[in-house]
Amino acid sequence: MTYAMIGTWRMAYEGLSKAMTTLEAGGKSTDAIEIAIKEVEDYPFFKSVGYGGLPNAQGLVEMDAAFMDGNTFAIGAVAGISDVKNPISVARQLSNDHFNSFLVGAGASQYAMFNGFEARNMLTERAHKLWAKRVQEINEKNLSPYDGHDTVGMVSLDQDAGMAAGTSTSGLFMKKPGRTGDSALSGSGFYVDSDIGGATATGLGEDLMKGCLSYEIVRLMGSGLSPQAACDQAVYPFVEKLKKRYGKVGEFSLIALNNQGEWGVATNVEFTFAAGNDEQTPQIYMANPGPDQTTIIEPISEAWLIAYEKRIKAPID
Repeated sequence: MTYAMIGTWRMAYEGLSKAMTTLEAGGKSTDAIEIAIKEVEDYPFFKSVGYGGLPNAQGLVEMDAAFMDGNTFAIGAVAGISDVKNPISVARQLSNDHFNSFLVGAGASQYAMFNGFEARNMLTERAHKLWAKRVQEINEKNLSPYDGHDTVGMVSLDQDAGMAAGTSTSGLFMKKPGRTGDSALSGSGFYVDSDIGGATATGLGEDLMKGCLSYEIVRLMGSGLSPQAACDQAVYPFVEKLKKRYGKVGEFSLIALNNQGEWGVATNVEFTFAAGNDEQTPQIYMANPGPDQTTIIEPISEAWLIAYEKRIKAPID
C-alpha cells in the first residue's frame, strides 16, 4: 500500500525520515505527524521552531502549532503558547475535544501544565544572543526588527489511506507579544481531507492568511488537479493579485500531498522541502518560482547542505 510524507524546509528532513519508518511499519499518519514535528521542535539549531526558536520583542518564545486528522476533520491548535516542550503534542491532544480545541496565550500554557505536558524554558542561550544582537541593531542602525518566520509544516499519508497535517513555529522574530500568523489557522496554514489530500504553508503569516491557500490547494486537488498543478494554480495568481491590491507581498511557500502519494510545491522564494514515499526514500529538494507561474524543483546539492550546516551552527558575534 502507498504511504508518503512531505515537509517544509530542510529542517523537516530528519523528523520526516524518522516518521517514515512508522508509516512503513503500518503506523498511522496522525502518529507520523507528531513524531516528525517533535523532532524539529526539539532541535535547538532550527531557530524558527520550538526549542531554540527566536523570541518576540520582549525576549519570550511564543509558539503556534496545529494538528488536523484528515479522516475526521478533528483540529487542535495553540497560539502564543510558552514554556512547553512540544506544542504539536498539545495541539494533537486538543484535537480530541469538540469544545475548546483552539487555545491561545496563557490559556494554552495552563492547559499544557494541567494536562502533564513537559514544561521547558524554550529560550536557548544562542537564541537569546540573536535576540540581543537584533535589539542592538534596531537601536543603533534603525533596522526593521522583523527577520525570520519559517514554519515546519507536514502532511502524511498512511497505508490505510488516512491522512494528517501539522504545523509548528515560533513565529515572526521580534513580533509584538500576542502576534499570531497563519500557522495555527485552519484553511490558511494547513488543511487535510483524507478523501483528497492535504497542504500546509510557510512564510509571512500576515499575507498568507489573506488567501486561505492551504484549503484552496486541497479544493483544487479535489476537482481533479495534481498536487503540483493545484499548488501552481492556487499560489501564483494569488501572489499577483495581492501585489496588485495590497501593493506588496511577503514570502509564500506551500506544499501538498494527495491521497495517492503524489506531492507538489509552489513558492515565490528559494524554498527547500523534504519528501518521500513507499517507492522513494526521503530526499531534500530545492524549489524556485519558474516561468509562466510554474515551479522549478531540483534535488539539493551537497555543497548547499554543507553550507547550511555551517550557517545554522555559526558562532554568534
